[in-house]
Amino acid sequence: MMLYPPMAELVKKVGSRYLLVNLVARRAREISQKAEEEGESLDRKPISTAIDEVYTGKLTVKSMGVPEDEEQPEPDTEPKAEETEEQ
Repeated sequence: MMLYPPMAELVKKVGSRYLLVNLVARRAREISQKAEEEGESLDRKPISTAIDEVYTGKLTVKSMGVPEDEEQPEPDTEPKAEETEEQ
């Protein structure tokens, strides 16, 4: 089964899988809460709508207000002080 839109294309638009999941989850929650507040029923699942918004470029990391430090997470490669001390 082929997924549409392709995962690789979505990751290219956002930068990383972590950001993609975070962005889509936040937007899906936002869509769901708005529909609940307004008493609307949704024709599509909020997650599908959010994914389509990323794919079409309507939804970006900057448009959702993701903090800059979350945009490019860097792995912690330096040992902590407690780990390097000998007891």
